[in-house]
Amino acid sequence: MYIGIDLGTSSVKVLLMAANGTIVDEKTSEYPVSYPKENWAEQNPMDWWHSTLEALKQLIEGNETYKTSIKGIGFSGQMHGMVALGKEGYVLTPAILWCDQRTQEECDEITKNFGKEKLSELVGNKALTGFTAPKILWLKKNHPDLFNQVDMILLPKDYIRYKLSGVYATDYSDASGMLLLDVENKVYSKEMLNYIGITETQLPKLFESYEVTGELSDDVKILLGLSHDVKIVGGAGDQAAGAIGTGTVSEGVVSVTLGTSGVVFAAHNDYKVDVDNRLHAFCHASGHYHTMGVMLSAGNCLKWWVEQGAKADFDILLEEVNDTISDVVFLPYLMGERTPYPDPNARGTFIGMDMNTNRNDMTKAVLEGVAFGLKDSLDILLDLNIPVEEIHLIGGGAKSMKWRQILADVFGREIVGINTNQGGALGAAILAAVGDGAFESVTQATTQIIKTVDAVVPNMDNHFKYLEKHKKYQSLYHYLKPYFNN
Repeated sequence: MYIGIDLGTSSVKVLLMAANGTIVDEKTSEYPVSYPKENWAEQNPMDWWHSTLEALKQLIEGNETYKTSIKGIGFSGQMHGMVALGKEGYVLTPAILWCDQRTQEECDEITKNFGKEKLSELVGNKALTGFTAPKILWLKKNHPDLFNQVDMILLPKDYIRYKLSGVYATDYSDASGMLLLDVENKVYSKEMLNYIGITETQLPKLFESYEVTGELSDDVKILLGLSHDVKIVGGAGDQAAGAIGTGTVSEGVVSVTLGTSGVVFAAHNDYKVDVDNRLHAFCHASGHYHTMGVMLSAGNCLKWWVEQGAKADFDILLEEVNDTISDVVFLPYLMGERTPYPDPNARGTFIGMDMNTNRNDMTKAVLEGVAFGLKDSLDILLDLNIPVEEIHLIGGGAKSMKWRQILADVFGREIVGINTNQGGALGAAILAAVGDGAFESVTQATTQIIKTVDAVVPNMDNHFKYLEKHKKYQSLYHYLKPYFNN
């Protein structure tokens, strides 16, 4: 038996998987996100820990029969967040999250210092507000007293690893999003560390996602009622772990995530980087590499519309959605944007309403707007001649057949369904199984566990209509950018 821990933005999911890939049980525990200022997003790492520990207790206590057969724990986690620790693991400040936009000044400073080409050469990516390095620089500039106390900087899931095992470690896929890693060569960039003002001793040791990083500590074993050794495996950033959980390991397979954020993810055997850094160039949990585009608000847009706009039940709103393409255009930039516009000032917008516009038009526009944002990333993949032969869809939005159909129509491609929608939690458990030796490789594991089960076929008449609407959608950002930046 293997446990996958998926530390998300709003909740943690823990999943128990048998060695053959069968999901035995899962538990979820929620925690809050704090937005203390405009463009800020923070969490208390201790909230993650308490929720994770509680979910693990429930999972193990509810599966007493399998307790002694648990062999390993793997991780999936929200990326980029900065967890600053002092001596003996003391949390110095709230974790600054992936969607926090406060660091544009630091991003500009980093880019100006190195230049875009040099920066891409050093770390494979451009400086973006979501990444970790600008957050560290922000802490240094705004809270030098706390910065001087920093003993270790961790990513969110790796704080849970530390609490479980007492070991400071991370994996290459998650570290790729720090803007501190030389992604191509899989080492920390000394030039970047020197500029930020930290040393390698303040960063966790690097591992492949399927490598063992330690063992469950004796103290935690007592808390969980375990008495045998349990391996702690590297795990991955949520998107790389989700790709493992969808079988997105081989070239030609692309995964699309409709979660809080939206992601288009393509696996590669070799390192590839876009000359303009329009997409992220990261290490993959498979041991190879991947390219991905990220929109900061995907499912979050529908959540906002349900809670703040329509103020109606989620299921009722989706039930109302019909096959008519909405005349309204929605820009999904509720938290700024990353791909294709790295703009923290971008804002969500409805355009095209009149006296006949109804709630269904607005809901449909939100679903379409998110699909258009994902198409932006897919189009860049195609521009780079990256093969797109099969598209797998995961995330909470994947449960809606109507949203799946909209995506297929907007993309003009089949959207393939697989035999699971567990994503990151399953990927984390698979990585734990590979680390324990249950499979020879990540590829072997995903081939045996992940199977395609159905496909949503695009309505090509709608696709050609959506191509025209997508052009309008793209033009609106450029028209409105001066307003966003005021």
